Amino acid sequence: MNYLTAGESHGPQLTGIIEGIPSGLHLDIDHINEQLKKRQGGYGRGNRQKIEHDQVTVVGGVRHGITLGSPIALVVNNRDHAHWNEIMNPVSPETPENTLRKVERPRPGHADLVGGMKYRHEDLRNVLERSSARETAIRVAVGAVCKQLLAQLGIEIVGYVSQIGQIATEDQPELDVDRIESEIEQNDLRVVDQSKVTEIHNLIDQVKRDGDTLGGIIRVVATNVPAGLGSYISWDTKLDGKLAAAVMGVNAMKGVEIGDGFKAATSLGSQVMDEIDWDKQAGFTRNTDHLGGFEGGMTNGMPIIIKAAMKPIPTLYKPLQSVDIQTKEVKKASVERSDTTAIVPASIVIESVVAIELAKAITDKFDGDNLQRLQEQLADYREELKNF
Repeated sequence: MNYLTAGESHGPQLTGIIEGIPSGLHLDIDHINEQLKKRQGGYGRGNRQKIEHDQVTVVGGVRHGITLGSPIALVVNNRDHAHWNEIMNPVSPETPENTLRKVERPRPGHADLVGGMKYRHEDLRNVLERSSARETAIRVAVGAVCKQLLAQLGIEIVGYVSQIGQIATEDQPELDVDRIESEIEQNDLRVVDQSKVTEIHNLIDQVKRDGDTLGGIIRVVATNVPAGLGSYISWDTKLDGKLAAAVMGVNAMKGVEIGDGFKAATSLGSQVMDEIDWDKQAGFTRNTDHLGGFEGGMTNGMPIIIKAAMKPIPTLYKPLQSVDIQTKEVKKASVERSDTTAIVPASIVIESVVAIELAKAITDKFDGDNLQRLQEQLADYREELKNF
């Protein structure tokens, strides 16, 4: 299974094409739109979300609500494009009028300057329009399709916020996806600890008044994932490596942990390794999950646990020092409409890319042409593992 996205932040639309989803999957469009709505929500978001009301349109690969096995094409329109029609028109020639929003003062921490240097763009808007996190909307749509496939295979997944700025929101990390979902739906921060909500709101409000931004930590849990996805044979077949790459590929992510992650580096081996047990009904199990569901680059049947560290958004309303790429004069960086923090929607995005990679791993290992055949093969495989 593979996917590709296209589109700019203020362009006409975002487009995603997924190849390799099995035929026979009943696709719930409302679920995709629900995920898109969640991505737009969260405390600390900017005014762009008051304009966009993301809805997906399926233009290929689905008939009467059921996937055909052919590539699935998804579209999310950019409503804000109506205000940028001339500036971001894909085919009209360049004129002085449609280059009024030219960007020549790159923002520190963004792709602006390096992207301009790499592609020889004199208008850095050509960079920021594609490097914008707006692109993650279509990745969430793709991820929502993959989540529906995983659900049909008994695999559950949830992403949520475990820290914003310096405020951590959980002492005893939960592994029950349903319980996590019930907790995070009770607030606009996607945190499990309701007692921290007011404190975090106050922090975000203060940072906004200061013209600054906040980052945080996201945690993803996936349960009932069968053992043996991925491989120890070659470095590029290790599933934890693929997941880490997918997570780091999301805007503003600067670190990834599997299981205990960096904490494991300061622990003793006896404190980190998950002792093996055996149960007559379940087969081989582990007594703990410090390794986050992975051994040797392969899933071991325990819940997958991934953490992602998100840096603060680089666009500041009190801009930092930059240099004009034309005059080379030291000036303040350009200011684009932005959020105080995007950690809440980022948790949806990280959940989505993890779902995509798990769906890839499943369809790589088993016959992914038809859903029922895939379910039958996976059921047989689970039984084989129990009897090993």
